[in-house]
Amino acid sequence: MIRHIGEDRVDGETRSAPTLLVADPDSALVENLTHELGSEGIDVTGVFDGAQALLQAGALRPDAVLISASLPIIGPVDFVRAVRLARAVPVLLGVGEGFAEQAMEALAAGATACVARPYRVPELLPLVHAAFRRQGIQRTVLTIGDVALDVTAYQVKVGGRVVHLPLREFELLHYLMRNADRTVTREQIMRHVWHSSDAMSTNTIAVHVKRLRARLGDEDDKLIQTVRGVGYRLVTP
Repeated sequence: MIRHIGEDRVDGETRSAPTLLVADPDSALVENLTHELGSEGIDVTGVFDGAQALLQAGALRPDAVLISASLPIIGPVDFVRAVRLARAVPVLLGVGEGFAEQAMEALAAGATACVARPYRVPELLPLVHAAFRRQGIQRTVLTIGDVALDVTAYQVKVGGRVVHLPLREFELLHYLMRNADRTVTREQIMRHVWHSSDAMSTNTIAVHVKRLRARLGDEDDKLIQTVRGVGYRLVTP
């Protein structure tokens, strides 16, 4: 079992993070997903088969569950049926090639939604946050100066005015705000925003930062500062 215990820190307050149980036979995938979703303020527990998943679903009572359609020992359909007998927790189903039939049966048994597997965090996060909303979990809003970022609604406001950001720029702003007043390197941005460890042109990140500044009205680079040769820092007023 893999565990990441997270916390949400909002406007100086600390509260328990929403909880997600991830069940997948690919241990490397579970470990990576636990790390990536943990960095988004989600308390993630990862297991590798349906029997462990069913045990942890009862013991931990997570706010949502993400299971693979290829789940061994206890398959996804039997897992969903068993969980549904106990409580109405949202169950997301990761579906890869060749598992369409299992997906249809799991949805008929009560699974909440399907998502493509292997997972892409930008595609997965909206479904996870939607599952949390179904459970009535309080929305997380990060506020720094005039900028307010609603993590659950994927919405940004500047001075009360809604600013529409492409997904990548939203994730970039989210990461910078979570690390406010700290310098983050280009390598960290690449890993947490682009979800990649491959080499990337520094110009790619610079272009996205430039566009983000323009959308936020940060003409003088007072909000998002460039730390030459290192990366960027979002500064609180």
